[in-house]
Amino acid sequence: MSTPNLLVELFVEELPPKALKKLGQAFAGQLFEQLKAQGLTAADSAVTPYATPRRLAAHITQVAAKAADKSMQVKLMPVSVALDAAGQPTPALLKKLQAVGADPSVVPQLKRQPDGKAEALFLDTLVTGATLDSGLQKALHEAIARLPIPKVMTYQLESGCRLPGWDSVQFVRPAHGLVVLHGSAVVPVTALGLTAGRLTHGHRFEAAIDPISIEDADRYADTLRTRGAVIASFEERRAAIAAQLATAAAQAGAGLHAVDDDALLDEVTALVERPKVLVCQFEQAFLDVPQECLILTMKANQKYFPLLDAAGRLTNRFLVVSNIDPQDASAVIEGNERVVRPRLQDAKFFFDQDRKKTLESRVPQLAKVVYHNKLGTQGERVERVRAIARAIVGLLEQSGQQFGGAVLAEQTDQAALLAKTDLLTDMVGEFPELQGIMGGYYARHDGLSEDIAFAIEDHYKPRFAGDELPRGPVGTVVALADKLETLVGMFGIGNLPTGDKDPFALRR
Repeated sequence: MSTPNLLVELFVEELPPKALKKLGQAFAGQLFEQLKAQGLTAADSAVTPYATPRRLAAHITQVAAKAADKSMQVKLMPVSVALDAAGQPTPALLKKLQAVGADPSVVPQLKRQPDGKAEALFLDTLVTGATLDSGLQKALHEAIARLPIPKVMTYQLESGCRLPGWDSVQFVRPAHGLVVLHGSAVVPVTALGLTAGRLTHGHRFEAAIDPISIEDADRYADTLRTRGAVIASFEERRAAIAAQLATAAAQAGAGLHAVDDDALLDEVTALVERPKVLVCQFEQAFLDVPQECLILTMKANQKYFPLLDAAGRLTNRFLVVSNIDPQDASAVIEGNERVVRPRLQDAKFFFDQDRKKTLESRVPQLAKVVYHNKLGTQGERVERVRAIARAIVGLLEQSGQQFGGAVLAEQTDQAALLAKTDLLTDMVGEFPELQGIMGGYYARHDGLSEDIAFAIEDHYKPRFAGDELPRGPVGTVVALADKLETLVGMFGIGNLPTGDKDPFALRR
């Protein structure tokens, strides 16, 4: 006779998308480990996590209705303490036996065994295995308590559905349903003020019926797909989106491909239950804005996938992952094109406004920007970077290296002077991730050389392991000077990285 499989689902309001993948894995993993620790799973039991915007679920194979009884040997106490001179049990032993639930009549059956340098008394006992009802109740409580919730919500339960003693609950989002099935039978457990049943809900707009009755634990995913229009598996949904992105990009034009961003793909997967990728476009005139700005605003603000050509240049097309699949998608496409336009107009406005002032004209303003309360302003920091850069160039000249001499010294000093000025621009104020990059664009607009523009753009590099290195000697010197200034300054004021804290990325 086969052991039934178990399904547990928490139906909740929309979960935070950036945390959904981790929440789904943690919920299923903790539930499985807790049941395993109680002996309710088999050696080859497997767990499958499910996570959608409105549910966390786990399917666990071969879960027993009752764990096997276990023989255990319990150490009681040293013989010298347990028995008196006549060999009779002492009050201490009788109290210990009462604590472990044993009767004094078992004293003759107690075993004497060596325990270090002395002898101790041991009790052989049979521990009754946990039932699924009690074991799963404990496992569910632990799994919920150990979830890596980014921010807890406190909410009131509806009077018609709360259990006695439950008025308010703390959880990542309000929970409205609990499904727990062992095979086809409902397991009578509770969680978050809810009682387990077999009813859940599918897609908000495209479910065939509502609510949906799950008849068997093994039919959960199929039932949600066919009746609820929901792909319950996070990984399956992610793979479906990736495949649709590739297909839609190929249909949009030869050589086109969606921007590669795993974090964005995970986030979009956490936002939809039934993905449908659509091709949209924006006006060609927006391509005059640096593509990094357009890509960032589409990804960060709208969760769109910009389309690049074979050379990696941005096109005026982008992909939208819709949560509905209408027969006529024109309204959805038009709506997304209308929504993205103001974002792109903002980026163009920032770019046009920033170019009205040269980088050099922004230098005096750096004296008003605090870098660190113990290290002064950005203006003072720039002067330190310039001094370190001059010292590096001097050392290169002394070593006989031929990197440009006076030209290198002049370009390095100018790049160090201007490297932080883009922090004062509207574009970097809106998108801090573009610092350095925008400085390079504005330097070219100001008529500065490519060496200086590259140095301003590259002086933050390498930003992470495996990142590109600065291009050319000017960028290398400025990048080194900037990093040396940071290290010396932070260590000088005692701001050292610790095992779990490194806010200024000093280890990097």
